[in-house]
Amino acid sequence: MPHASDVTEGALETRGLEPVPDSERTGRVRDLFPTWVAANISVLLLTLGAGLVVADGLNFWQALIAAVVAPVIGFGLVGFISIAGKRGGAPGMALSRAVFGQRGNLFPGALIWIARWGWETINAVTGAYALLTVLNICFGIRSSTPLIAVTLLLFVAGTFAISGLGIKAVQLCNKWAAYLFAVFSVLVLIHLITTTDWSAVFAAPAGSTASLIAGIGLIAAGGLSWAPAAPDFARYLPRGAAGRSMVAGSVGGAGVVIVPMVLMGAVMAVSTPDLAAAADPVSFLGEILPMWLAVPYLLICVVGTLLINAMSMYSAGFTALTLGLKIPRTWAVSVNAVISVVLGLILMLAATSFLGSFVAFLSLLAVAFSAWIGVFGADMLLGRAYDTAAVMDTTRTSTYWYRGGFNPAAMAAWSVALIAGLLLTRAGTAASSWFSGPFADTWLGRNGLGWAVTVLLAGALYAVLPKPVARSGAESSERTAHPEPCPCD
Repeated sequence: MPHASDVTEGALETRGLEPVPDSERTGRVRDLFPTWVAANISVLLLTLGAGLVVADGLNFWQALIAAVVAPVIGFGLVGFISIAGKRGGAPGMALSRAVFGQRGNLFPGALIWIARWGWETINAVTGAYALLTVLNICFGIRSSTPLIAVTLLLFVAGTFAISGLGIKAVQLCNKWAAYLFAVFSVLVLIHLITTTDWSAVFAAPAGSTASLIAGIGLIAAGGLSWAPAAPDFARYLPRGAAGRSMVAGSVGGAGVVIVPMVLMGAVMAVSTPDLAAAADPVSFLGEILPMWLAVPYLLICVVGTLLINAMSMYSAGFTALTLGLKIPRTWAVSVNAVISVVLGLILMLAATSFLGSFVAFLSLLAVAFSAWIGVFGADMLLGRAYDTAAVMDTTRTSTYWYRGGFNPAAMAAWSVALIAGLLLTRAGTAASSWFSGPFADTWLGRNGLGWAVTVLLAGALYAVLPKPVARSGAESSERTAHPEPCPCD
């Protein structure tokens, strides 16, 4: 990623949607690793790990399989989509205009922006709960409605401050958070190894194959949600950056966090099975870990969750700009901050089961993002090269105006795949279901494969549907200047 001096002249990043010129693309592929480490430092992974055991009935070895396979799938796609960032040098949802058309891109853009509200709300609530737990452990201060509001506001304010400053601040915080998280995670692992009843852990019977497949998809959904934002963190990389290394860095950075966190949650659930159904997904750490370890670990998780939200809001600001908001990027970020506070208060004061709400949200999130991933990814495989001037031109003169501002092939593939995925999806747990498509009880639905069907169907339809010819020769000249024979070059 970019050195500090290459991004901005000061601490504040002022660049918005405009593509990064080649002269400023001095980023390093290896910096993608701590970026995706930080994007996964969340106690929610402990909750998901516990849910695999308690709600899905998986044993330790099945939880291990899910923890290993999920980041390969989810962040493999993140790494692949990030290649578009080094090709076009612009944020993901700006490059998406080249695929869907200047007007057509408003539809997936709006859906992804709204989905980010939910993701940022979930993370804000988790961070606030962690702060409340620390106050309870250290000072005996019990949670109350005013205190909930104050901690939530503090968390969102910190998120806004970092994301508003831009990529320089985000990357600096990511690097140090990754180091601190690694140290304290090792200490937690040592504590669990020495205090866990391993005979009880390994005595648990195996769950069904359907539950295992669904569990993999549920964990992978977190990665899928980052795919549209992946180019945002790769746009400062030079065009010659190795695509395979970008994919490896994304998968590796996510995997070193996801695997141990999910397994720790699965192990913790053996001694504290009610943690998976708790309204508060964090306070159980104060019961399982000694105070000297629980407090610093919770604080690190607060920082990690804050950084996750900062990265999400950073990208959400770009998405808001692609929807036509004529405001600076930092102001666009503030819109998401306000929404996170409002929705966060509703969730913290009204939700009875955090896991049920979280699982339902992840299920719908995966489908919403998968439709875009399928179309955008297929377009990359077909050899897309980006006309940077046309990406920024939202008028009828743009190369990417297509037919009335729409690419009919992309819009049709996206719409059909999105509907098909929802028809196969059940959002929630067995005990609490928010949404159930009419085909959720089929084999694909029971295995939680609605998101996979969405990706494959969107990509296949887009590949075979006739596509409109660009309005000018700008794109073809860009392709000649910067040939991209392989999407993983």
